[in-house]
Amino acid sequence: MNGQVLKNYLKHTNSFIRFLLVGMVNTGVGLSIMLFLMNVLELSYWISTFFGNGMGAVTSFLLNRTFTFRSDIDWRRGVARFFCVILICYSAAYSLGQAIAESLEASVHFSIQQNVAVLIGTIFYTLLNYIGQKYFVFKSNLGTIQEGRN
Repeated sequence: MNGQVLKNYLKHTNSFIRFLLVGMVNTGVGLSIMLFLMNVLELSYWISTFFGNGMGAVTSFLLNRTFTFRSDIDWRRGVARFFCVILICYSAAYSLGQAIAESLEASVHFSIQQNVAVLIGTIFYTLLNYIGQKYFVFKSNLGTIQEGRN
C-alpha cells in the first residue's frame, strides 16, 4: 500500500515539475518579447504584453498538451478552451498589474513603473493560467489525460 501512495505522489510530482519547467520556458519567451517590444521598440504596454503573452501562450499550449499533461484532448476543443483561459488571465492579470504599479509613488519613473506592472502582471497571470489549464483546459474528459504516462 505504501508503494502505491509513493507511486501516485511521484506521478503528481512529475507532472507538477513538468508544468514548472514549461512555465519557465514560456515565461522566458513571453517576458523577453514583452520587455524587448516595450523597451527597445518602444511599443505600448498593451501591445507589448499582448504579443509577448501570445507567443508565450503558443509555446505553453504545445508543451503543456504534449509534455506536461500528456493530453489527447481534441486540438480544436483544447485550443478554444486554452485561448479563452489565456485571454481572461491576460486581461485580469495585466490590468491588475498596471493598477498596482500605478498606485506607486509619483517619484517612480514611468518606464520603471511599466516594467513593474509587467512583472506583477506576469506573477498573477502565471497563477491564474495554471488554475485555468489544470481545471478547465486539460481536465480529464473521460480519460483524455492518460494518467499512466504521467
